[in-house]
Amino acid sequence: MNRSLISQAVVELRGLTRSFEQGGVRIDVLRGVNLSIGAGEIVALLGPSGSGKSTLLQAVGLLEGGFGGEIVIAGHAAEKSNAQARTELRRDHLGFVYQFHHLLPDFDARENVVLPQLVAGKPRDEAERRAEELLTELGLGERMTHRPSKLSGGEQQRVAVARGLANRPKLLLADEPTGNLDEATSGRVLEQLLSLVREEGSAALIATHNERLAQRMDRIVRLHDGVLE
Repeated sequence: MNRSLISQAVVELRGLTRSFEQGGVRIDVLRGVNLSIGAGEIVALLGPSGSGKSTLLQAVGLLEGGFGGEIVIAGHAAEKSNAQARTELRRDHLGFVYQFHHLLPDFDARENVVLPQLVAGKPRDEAERRAEELLTELGLGERMTHRPSKLSGGEQQRVAVARGLANRPKLLLADEPTGNLDEATSGRVLEQLLSLVREEGSAALIATHNERLAQRMDRIVRLHDGVLE
């Protein structure tokens, strides 16, 4: 980890809570989560299935409401922001990689990485250069014009990694990003993801249930009974 990059918190969670009602029973999924991630820091979020890892990532990603506590992203208090401001925080500061790649099937690999940049207002030529740079870095220089159906599972997920980093996010959120791949492919894709995140200087919060993969990251936090250990 490049310690010189960790100069300030990219995200801070203070007393984060989330509860659901199920069959008339209150279920407390998050019970006061506190977490700070510095610039350039890669943090593994460990916990078994159903422990609330995805719920925590949804909170940090500002993807749904209903959370208590404070979420501060790049110095902005998200819980006090209106819908438009939260959308801008997601667009300007966050990137996402999911367990399933969710690539647009009618667009090739390069176009899937170009599109989020166009949404953010970048000129097409700049967006295409950025897409080509990222895909080449991930070993997909010869596969840019292939649609997702023509790519292997590992290749699809690498395109998803490039898409998540396309807008140079301050924080990349990844939810079991290699969980849908076999063990050998999973290791290779994660290594490429970590290498590229470090090269880009982004911070990352990566949810996994795989202890071995988590050990490759800078720090491990564990979600247990709704709090971080």
